[in-house]
Amino acid sequence: MYLNKAIIIGNLTRDPESRAMPSGAKVVTIGVATNRVWKDKAGAKQETTEYHNVVVFGRQAETSSQYLKKGQSVLVEGRIQTRSWAGADGVKKYKTEIVADRVQFGPKGAGGPGQSFAPGGTQEVAGGAGPGEADSIDYPSEEINPDDIPF
Repeated sequence: MYLNKAIIIGNLTRDPESRAMPSGAKVVTIGVATNRVWKDKAGAKQETTEYHNVVVFGRQAETSSQYLKKGQSVLVEGRIQTRSWAGADGVKKYKTEIVADRVQFGPKGAGGPGQSFAPGGTQEVAGGAGPGEADSIDYPSEEINPDDIPF
């Protein structure tokens, strides 16, 4: 069995870029940033950001270009695809992107601490934190031994 599925929730890094294919179908590209926060062995908070290129086709492309703006939160479901081509200098170039099957817009002004997507497209506030309150993450205090994982 094979599975190629990507699900990301993040914020747009730029306004959607729209163009049309020769057939007339609309194509939109968006950039999405996702964050990962964890504590290292010393207990210090660490954070990294990943940037994803997303391609949206058809009717979803039209609504995405119309309603999405830089900084807005978005949930994207799709598949990962890598394209290759020969550059002007003859060197082979690669680009990995997510081809969206579904794009779900986040609430306006979302992306702050504790805000997330809930099933059915509604917004929920995690951990009971209200607007303006910082939401903290409870990390496990015990170390995880890879030998304890059953697979």
